[in-house]
Amino acid sequence: MARKRRALTQDQEQEGRDFQRKKFVACQRCHSHKIKCSGDQPCSKCRTVGLADECAYATRDRQVKVSENYLDQILAENQLLKERSIASAQVTETNDPSQRGPSRTADVPDRTGIQNPLIGDRAWFHRYDPSSPPIYIGEAACSAFATRFRRFLSGNISMPHIPRTQYEREETIAAANEGDVQWPSLHHARLLVRIAIHQIGHIYHLMMRKATLDKLEEIYQTQDFDCTANKCKFFALFAFGQAYSIRSEPNSGSRVPGTSYFSRAMGLVQILPERTSVTHLETLLLLSLFSYYLNRRHSAYILIGNAMRMGLTIGLNHNIPESQLIDPVERQHRIQIWWTIYIFDRMWGSKMGLPMQILDEDIHVDMPSTISPRWRHEEELSDSEYMTANIKLARIVGEAITRLYSRRKYQETFLQRVQKLLKALKHWVETLPESLRLNMEDLESSKKPIVSLHMAFNQCVILTTRPTLLHLLMTLSKKGKPHSNTVNNTSGMGTESESEEVSVSRPVLTLSEACIHAARHSHSMILTRWINGSMPTFGYFHAHYLFSSALILAMSSFVPIGNPTDMTGFDSALDLLRSMAENGNLAAAEFYHNLKQVKICLAGYPGVWRGEGSAEMAAGGELTSNTNTSASGNAPSGTGALALSGSSSDLATATTPFLDTLPLTSTSTSTSIPPASLMPTTHDMLASATTQPVHSHGINAYAYPLRDTVSGYTTEMAFLEPTMQDFLAQSDIDLGLLHPVDAFFSEAENLYTCHGF
Repeated sequence: MARKRRALTQDQEQEGRDFQRKKFVACQRCHSHKIKCSGDQPCSKCRTVGLADECAYATRDRQVKVSENYLDQILAENQLLKERSIASAQVTETNDPSQRGPSRTADVPDRTGIQNPLIGDRAWFHRYDPSSPPIYIGEAACSAFATRFRRFLSGNISMPHIPRTQYEREETIAAANEGDVQWPSLHHARLLVRIAIHQIGHIYHLMMRKATLDKLEEIYQTQDFDCTANKCKFFALFAFGQAYSIRSEPNSGSRVPGTSYFSRAMGLVQILPERTSVTHLETLLLLSLFSYYLNRRHSAYILIGNAMRMGLTIGLNHNIPESQLIDPVERQHRIQIWWTIYIFDRMWGSKMGLPMQILDEDIHVDMPSTISPRWRHEEELSDSEYMTANIKLARIVGEAITRLYSRRKYQETFLQRVQKLLKALKHWVETLPESLRLNMEDLESSKKPIVSLHMAFNQCVILTTRPTLLHLLMTLSKKGKPHSNTVNNTSGMGTESESEEVSVSRPVLTLSEACIHAARHSHSMILTRWINGSMPTFGYFHAHYLFSSALILAMSSFVPIGNPTDMTGFDSALDLLRSMAENGNLAAAEFYHNLKQVKICLAGYPGVWRGEGSAEMAAGGELTSNTNTSASGNAPSGTGALALSGSSSDLATATTPFLDTLPLTSTSTSTSIPPASLMPTTHDMLASATTQPVHSHGINAYAYPLRDTVSGYTTEMAFLEPTMQDFLAQSDIDLGLLHPVDAFFSEAENLYTCHGF
């Protein structure tokens, strides 16, 4: 191969010299008369006879003098491009034996083709039903992340994804629609609509509240029950009213009350109207949201996609001239309906890892504002400050899916993109109006929309930082105890003799700590609402946030910046999901089954929390890392050592398998230890639980005071950490050079690929 390459280079050099020796050819007139041509333009003969304008050359190769150094430079660049192309092709073949084509990034200049290092080049599909197409698995989905975590725990990179089976199928909906679904009595209709407005109408802007109640009265007074548009909208509202007011609906054949009204509305709604209306868009929003109560996420995504496209056809993404719509309430309703579609588009896509359906650059409508008089705004429209905060958060969520979980190529490194997203989240928290902040002393005094807003924020933080936490867990496992099963080599984990010295950079620790904090905060809010009886039975999002936070709490029990007692939060989440599933919540049933499989893998992982020594841990054992201080407030000695406070270091070693052999080493240029961590640990809250009975899983997860649990957190706490502030202050150069996180995984360790499927 080297000999051929050398011969090729010599040929190219010879061609360059021949190019320099090329001679001019005679013009056509001199050539036809067979006389010597001077080679000028025009030639001297043609000028002499007055035919300068007709002087033309059959072949006009002009001599160009080129330095030999320039030719050598061109040849060297040509050779370098060929070598890069060959190397890229080899990498492609190594990553995917089934694809032997040229590399897709061979023509991309150096450092301009960086994508998420945690995601493989191929999309992830799961074959569930042989008679149907494979199921696409979005990398941002929490169920996909749970599968990655189970693969890590088991050491089996071929462990299959758990498909979603707990949802209302088309047969059930069709059967519910076949029944005689009629308008309820006026008194019952009022009750159902008021319940729906109270439960969902203040979280999302889905209709004008007073106008909707007035329209209901008008329908019953005029007996105009045949209007399809009104029937679809109010039947969708009746579905929500039943879901929040009764436990079951036996005649519908569904586990979720209100399915009959939902099915009837779905059977009547026009999916492809040539001329849409705002009422029709309201109906699509309601049906899309209720689809989540049936755990039909794909249907919800398609319905909101239809609403988005129909909104574009009537120009909802533009400001309508005031001369064409004078009523300020109608104008503001039009604006808020558009932004609700936008919020649903971003949020629904983030649940499944699907792309957003419109770019921010294509939106030219104003943000929500408060009309005057204020009493008229409050009786019809949503709070403008709350909705603006929701829009800004949805925009960040959409950016997180695009920048971190897509297969696009970016010039920025992975850490640089994470930093920009966290800066946006920090700005979101800092600029949050006082009226939208949580009352940490009494969570139930905060309005329901505010609690939902803060849980959505925590989920966005988790979505942004949890890949880094998984990377930390995998990095620590290289130095930890090996798996006892036979699939060690396939997971990329070596034996103890093969374990290598690992180094963890300070940004990785900082991002992991922020992820754990957000999970603890969400878990504590959901647990408080559950015990106080204020959590909806059939809602989707509480179950989703509980599942997402439980995965992080389980991971926290393994890393030194976490706490082994976070496993009690995992157990309480499992218990809550089981109870919700028994009450008929389909999403909770799916997440409970998935979390149970995680628990099975946890039980087989060496050194996992199994309850041994839990009384001693409750009595005062605490795990801290180099970013935390001891109970006395003094920083632990050493720049990378783990510190154990209390008398139960043996227990901490047993419950966290990386402590006995792994020192943490910071790759930051600074070697100073930051000030004390502001983040309260779960163990601190469990300190008063020593007199409570200990369950088989460890400490009683319900024993600690709920007031202390919630008041120990604030939404912005993770951004107040000195290490987080240092991370957000670092320049792009520092993040790109000092912390090369784009080399997170080797191919053997890459959990974010579909190898094994």
